[in-house]
Amino acid sequence: MLNISRSIAYLSIAVLIGSLAACGSNPGSQQATKNVASAPASAPQNITDQKAMDKASIKEAPPTASPETSGEAYQGVTDNQFYGAKADPLSTFSIDVDTASYSNLRRFINDGKLPPKDAVRIEEMVNYFPYNYLQPTADQPFSINTEVAAAPWNPQHQLIQIGLQGKKIGIEQLPPNNLVFLLDVSGSMNEPNKLPLLKASMKLLINELRPQDKVAIVVYAGNAGLVLPSTSAKEKSKIIAALDKLESGGSTAGGEGIIQAYKVARDNLIKNGNNRVILGTDGDFNVGVSSDEALVKLIEKERGTGIFLSVLGFGMGNLKDGKMEQLANKGNGNYAYIDSLAEAKKVLVKEFGGTLATIAKDVKIQVEFNPNLVQGYRLIGYENRLLANSDFKNDQKDAGELGAGHTVTALYEVIPVGVKTDFKFAQTNTTAVDKPTKLVNEIGQVNLRYKAPQANESQLLSSAISQQTKPSASENLKFAAAVASYGMTLRNSPFKGNSSYSSVLELANQAKGADLDGYRAEFIRLVESSKKIAKS
Repeated sequence: MLNISRSIAYLSIAVLIGSLAACGSNPGSQQATKNVASAPASAPQNITDQKAMDKASIKEAPPTASPETSGEAYQGVTDNQFYGAKADPLSTFSIDVDTASYSNLRRFINDGKLPPKDAVRIEEMVNYFPYNYLQPTADQPFSINTEVAAAPWNPQHQLIQIGLQGKKIGIEQLPPNNLVFLLDVSGSMNEPNKLPLLKASMKLLINELRPQDKVAIVVYAGNAGLVLPSTSAKEKSKIIAALDKLESGGSTAGGEGIIQAYKVARDNLIKNGNNRVILGTDGDFNVGVSSDEALVKLIEKERGTGIFLSVLGFGMGNLKDGKMEQLANKGNGNYAYIDSLAEAKKVLVKEFGGTLATIAKDVKIQVEFNPNLVQGYRLIGYENRLLANSDFKNDQKDAGELGAGHTVTALYEVIPVGVKTDFKFAQTNTTAVDKPTKLVNEIGQVNLRYKAPQANESQLLSSAISQQTKPSASENLKFAAAVASYGMTLRNSPFKGNSSYSSVLELANQAKGADLDGYRAEFIRLVESSKKIAKS
């Protein structure tokens, strides 16, 4: 039955492709310890050697593959632990607007399987969905919104939601685009849900571009090549014709392709414009500059010239998710997984500005908790986005980017003072706070640093986290909590508490709201399917 469904899906993609073509259309603080793969909740961590801590803080978990995913590879993820607010009041991390984890796990669920544990990144699941946050004031690129309520999976604990809302900018007001499509046409892309879907997705994007925008196409398979020089988007038929000629075959020289794509982007650089390479691939780089380290160094160098990198992942079986996420993170871009034309439309049409137009870069959040009210806290997700506390003020430290109209959501589970807990708090060897905030009735304070897209110095915004005053949680918080609870259930997290597919469904149905795009209804269907799969 699944094979028949997949065949029907592939046929639908082929029909849609034909229709589109026919239309022409770090160290040095207690927080560094939090970058280390955590010990079980019952075993507190102690790191006393500063050099060892520095080294451990930048060590990444190895990529993993499982029998369920064959040649697919995911970066290892270990759930964040609880930290004591008295000994360790600061929590620092980089924002994340990637959404790949959610659409990728949807692919597994629709195929009748639960996703591998390391494919589940809770912050990307939560941030897949838009939330109804206040728009920023005229002089700020985004607003900071906070809310506190009881944690659904452990009612004695509290759940803090921190939400950023990027300023919405009309397409006509966006800066001109200098785009280079870097497209994988190697033999591994010769499947209906890879190169054909990639080409169809690019056509959707092309139809959104304006005459002042430019597009070039570079491909790689064995050797990299320029298929289309930088061309005005007013010549849409010419760009689409170049896409239509692409066929898959050969091995993959991803590194060589990236080198050429960046050169084309530099040669056509638009001052104060959006200069971006968009990489479409299954991530299977196996010829040329293929090591992660070499690619990262190249991409970090190029982002300094103002050229950013966004990554679109496709296909199954050999998806190199960990590598693609890392490249997008280092390239000041975003990573999305495209499993259907509907997802391509969401990422490249509906969220056009957020995907392509950066309004703030190197966005870091540092939360200071009030030890008079907070006994312990745990950041849910963002395991590979943690920063040392000292990195918060370090403008040389890379962090996440925020696009026009994007929302970013982070959740903290908090153990109030006086609540009995069996959780052991992770320990660090540094306790000092530079200048403690005079918090009295506030649970904590959100401090946020960001840079304007063309700036090198950061600006600071702060917002207090007040104690709960609303009689019940908003739809925003309820739905985000449902998604986080679902992620913890899929990961079988030691912190999932009373989370179950049934409790997730109850909470999500309460918070479905207007749901004009149907994203929340789809989430509910996925949870229902997960529940059935888990029982089978």
